[in-house]
Amino acid sequence: MVDAHRTFVIVGGGLAGAKAAETLRSEGFTGRVILICDERDHPYERPPLSKGYLTGKEERDSVFVHEPAWYARSDIELHLGQPAVHLDRAAKTVELGDGTVVPYDRLLLATGAEPRRLDIPGTDLAGVHHLRRLAHAERLRRVLVTLGRDNGHLVIAGAGWIGLEVAAAARGYGAEVTVIEPEPTPLHAVLGPELGRIFTDLHTEHGVRFRFGARLAEIVGQDGMVLAARTADGDEHPAHAVLAAIGAAPRTALAEAAGLVLADRADGGGIAVDASLRTSDPDVFAAGDVAAAQHPLLGHRLRVEHWANALNGGPAAARAMLGQEVAYDRVPYFFSDQYDMGMEYSGYAPPGSYDEVVIRGDVAKREFIAFWLAEGRVIAGLNMNVWDVTESIQALIRTGARPGGEALADPSVPLASLLAAQEGREATG
Repeated sequence: MVDAHRTFVIVGGGLAGAKAAETLRSEGFTGRVILICDERDHPYERPPLSKGYLTGKEERDSVFVHEPAWYARSDIELHLGQPAVHLDRAAKTVELGDGTVVPYDRLLLATGAEPRRLDIPGTDLAGVHHLRRLAHAERLRRVLVTLGRDNGHLVIAGAGWIGLEVAAAARGYGAEVTVIEPEPTPLHAVLGPELGRIFTDLHTEHGVRFRFGARLAEIVGQDGMVLAARTADGDEHPAHAVLAAIGAAPRTALAEAAGLVLADRADGGGIAVDASLRTSDPDVFAAGDVAAAQHPLLGHRLRVEHWANALNGGPAAARAMLGQEVAYDRVPYFFSDQYDMGMEYSGYAPPGSYDEVVIRGDVAKREFIAFWLAEGRVIAGLNMNVWDVTESIQALIRTGARPGGEALADPSVPLASLLAAQEGREATG
């Protein structure tokens, strides 16, 4: 039985919002829970959009966080296909696109991010794609099937995670793929050049063509259809479809118009929240891709656009909304699947933050662990086709371990022993 005298509203129908709603109920909240989704689909997870669903290995229904009937059973009031257009913090109300005004006692903003757009001629042509929503993935999947059947060409702007995963999916269908990337390697801003080169080799072996140090300048078309993609240096690449995979921007318009404090662009933008995911308004919280949280472990503000952050951040925000003590200090984590390569990454080590990369295992076979070190301390780790080590890697990061490069590189030295040695040093002071 719902107790209507307290109302918690969640704006955003992604994984963070859905898991927050679930947590409110599992933690015993009996008030109204209202979940506002601007898409008509029930809340779903985004990784399959560039992985299993896009490749055809998973069905559409596999992407949803809960079965549709779960929301009614859990007394979650669901507003599908309704964007939140105005937040009145003084009146504590949210206005929806159809004019409905929803009151709240506490509010969670889980509005996510949106794909950045190419600011070049030709983006209005049919055949120019983005990948963020389920509808995008449905459309792109059909395109990849057609390209593979007809030996068509896909040009991808951007060699980040989305660009590379779509490249792998496209090659799986048999499409020709060219990736245009201004940096010298794929994933340069995330993994640096050392690991970026490994991804270059992986995709080159599967027939992907890269143009590094280049920027897409124009999409050339005829009769409204894509014909080619032209780079700033004048090179032209045949294309029947183009994917813009140049990153995502946090959806902060609602928060900004309401006067909530936003994070600096240097911190990734987004809505500024403290370690309990509370915004500058004590009754408003933010989680998922849109939240730039003060991270207790890392000691600085960070906005993370990955599945695990939504999975764990939504429940953390829900508990904070209920008045529980929350310090959201999860080690950042993400995963990727490309061809027969699976990998997990933990930590945060952008170029310039580390001074050494140590490899344990066989890079040629793509069965290894990479550790990023700063003054000997492990700040990030990536395991490629090596499994059941994420917990140990995250523990090394969390404890500030300095095990030494030689021990880290030696596969005969168990990771557990490095942790034990670190704990021993801490115990003896």
